[in-house]
Amino acid sequence: MSQKPGSTAGRNAAKPAKILIADDEAAITTGLSAILEDEGYSVDVVEDGQSALDALSAERYGVVLADLKMPKLDGLALLGELQQRAIPTECIIITGQATVDSAVQAMQQGAYDYIEKPLNAEKLNRLKALIPKALDKYHVQQTNRELASKLEGLTHYAELTGQSDSMRSVYQIIDAVAPSTASVLILGESGTGKELVARALHTKSDRAKGPFFALNCAALPKEILENELFGHEKGAFTGSISEKQGAFEMSSGGTIFLDEMAEMPTDIQVKLLRALETKQIRRLGGKKEISVDIRILAATNKNLQKAIADGELREDLYYRLAVVEIDLPPLRERADDIQLLANEFLGRFSQQNGKLITGFDDAAWQWVMSYHWPGNVRELKNAVERAVIMSRGTTIGPADIIPRHLRNGGEMPAALTIPVGATAAEARQQLVLRTFASTSGDAARTGKVLGLSEREVRSELLELLNGTAERSESDDGVPDMQPDRKKEPAPAAKAPAKKPLAKKGR
Repeated sequence: MSQKPGSTAGRNAAKPAKILIADDEAAITTGLSAILEDEGYSVDVVEDGQSALDALSAERYGVVLADLKMPKLDGLALLGELQQRAIPTECIIITGQATVDSAVQAMQQGAYDYIEKPLNAEKLNRLKALIPKALDKYHVQQTNRELASKLEGLTHYAELTGQSDSMRSVYQIIDAVAPSTASVLILGESGTGKELVARALHTKSDRAKGPFFALNCAALPKEILENELFGHEKGAFTGSISEKQGAFEMSSGGTIFLDEMAEMPTDIQVKLLRALETKQIRRLGGKKEISVDIRILAATNKNLQKAIADGELREDLYYRLAVVEIDLPPLRERADDIQLLANEFLGRFSQQNGKLITGFDDAAWQWVMSYHWPGNVRELKNAVERAVIMSRGTTIGPADIIPRHLRNGGEMPAALTIPVGATAAEARQQLVLRTFASTSGDAARTGKVLGLSEREVRSELLELLNGTAERSESDDGVPDMQPDRKKEPAPAAKAPAKKPLAKKGR
């Protein structure tokens, strides 16, 4: 059967989505199926809602045209069953004029649209326009479902490691945007793996066979950065005895990754913006325009809105680079990935150093899982490598993994047992309380041991006390847990002290 030009069935000719008609009026089903088959669609017909549900459960249909009033299972009930069973089919309700309110209700419950009877020429034309749109929505959602299924349970993606929901969301964005030519801005704290994301975007793109050129904009002085980006002609400046290609020319046909791009001087930002818009560059000291074919990926750990407001980043460049944004979560928000990453680094560095280390002991795991990891994955990687090098046994202990500046005078806190069923918040509070006790009530030292700020320690302790302790406020508004602060005693506190003194003097 020939496909109509521009129809959804034609665009997906390799595996066209079928249409199911569910109606007990033979005149309608016969006419509709003939019209839709002439449009190039594959059509099946059933006479009641239960038969429709059976067909939809057994086979995939892109769209079901369901009569609102039909035997065994009406249109609303069929729609409810589709949602309950998570059957991915778009539903268009066919309704009489007397039941339009019910059709609107069906749309509120997830139906794609509705068509009123009688199906005259105007209504049929509207239906012909609706079906391709419904099928497009079906195919987009089907693609997303297949991608989500592929990523489910995935622990590694290119050079990235992680199985948390936040990392799977990152993988999904990479998969979607990598084949395009769009510029991508990668956001995240230092150590979260922004360059690994950039490399994944490159390797999964059509430019994978081309060069990948990474440049740290914060590491180079202005003159050198400009030279690295655009190159120079012979004699452009003192000492330039020959011409030199810049990153744009060397990366033509590939990808440039600009790390810490918000640190780039504003006058170079102007030249970068022009190069992005015209796909042409001019070397330092040169007069001719050189065409380049590059894709720009950029990254920063700065607050971009503040950088724009402060004049450090041009707003037009930001919008040119941030066609798509990928926000990498910090490691402290990826609790599901910490153990996975730690074990991976342990295996890698044990092999590299020729050591047989089987894992981490309980006390070491306790610290690894509770530490704040301000340096993110990079800090965890360095900590595990150091632990492997320093370890003299077959397991990593707390003395191996905890840096010297975070240790409590060489003494390790006692192990803490968390009962099954305790929440993560309760476990964190107990860990803070035990560490606070081990540091003799020093909130600052507690924070250093746990990788928290002094404010966070006090906040956890006050929440644990749940309002039973008197909560005085320090000058900066932080609850004061230290008894040795010099404060004026409250007048009410002086009155009880006078009574025993009076008795003693009698």
